[in-house]
Amino acid sequence: QVQLVASGGGLVQPGGSLRLSCAASESISSILFMGWYRQAPGKQREWVVEILSGGSTNYADSVKGRFTISRDSAKNTVYLQMNSLKPEDTAVYSCYAQRSVTARRYWGQGIQVTVSS
Repeated sequence: QVQLVASGGGLVQPGGSLRLSCAASESISSILFMGWYRQAPGKQREWVVEILSGGSTNYADSVKGRFTISRDSAKNTVYLQMNSLKPEDTAVYSCYAQRSVTARRYWGQGIQVTVSS
């Protein structure tokens, strides 16, 4: 079982930045996919971004160019740097980890991100 602890949300003004962290209970080198989903009030959950064990990344069009996912293998942690935040980025963000294509997905606790003036 992979345990994930997320941190770093909060309230920020439009145009501001936040960094989310997702710390795993095991070596992330053994985890094929790590990433983030988000869910805004009254909306369906939306996939945001992922990073693969080989280092490649994929982004939703809505965040491309503004969000950056990275990882620190020494700390078993994945980071989501969010810049140029917009009110529509307001959501609960949840990180996930999946060891392989067929493995189950593990989730961290949701983190509230609010973008408002």
